[in-house]
Amino acid sequence: MMEKNNLLRMDNVGIVVESLDDAISFFEEIGLKLEGRTMVEGAWAGRVTGLGSQSVEIAMMVTPDGHSRIELSRFLKPPVIADHRTAPVNALGYLRVMFTVENIDEMVLRLTKHGAQLVGEVVQYEDSYRLCYIRGTEGILIGLAEQLGNTHASDDLS
Repeated sequence: MMEKNNLLRMDNVGIVVESLDDAISFFEEIGLKLEGRTMVEGAWAGRVTGLGSQSVEIAMMVTPDGHSRIELSRFLKPPVIADHRTAPVNALGYLRVMFTVENIDEMVLRLTKHGAQLVGEVVQYEDSYRLCYIRGTEGILIGLAEQLGNTHASDDLS
């Protein structure tokens, strides 16, 4: 008997930040749009997270195609208790978000003008991609990939 797959989609990736304004500006520079910003408070939310009564400001960023989102969270209560932002890329549980871009060199230049730092260097993988990691606002690790050749990422949707 065939098992049914109940997974519908991945809604978002969550990143906890100190400054929502800085993080929103950074992800807008990459090309995401602010979809909404709100406060999430009370015991009901704490029952989901296991943190008890909480107060969190949330900003939802969406990619231009509307399919992917990043949820940025700034915890007011309870206070943040750990900081993984400067951990190396091989740290257990470390988060990296990868974006496909049209012109990786131009994107790296734009982001470094906003304080981002290239982690290693822009490298080419076979004849398929040029890739790099950058550390953006608050040290958030971001991957960038430029697909090479005549095919663009949007062509894969057809």
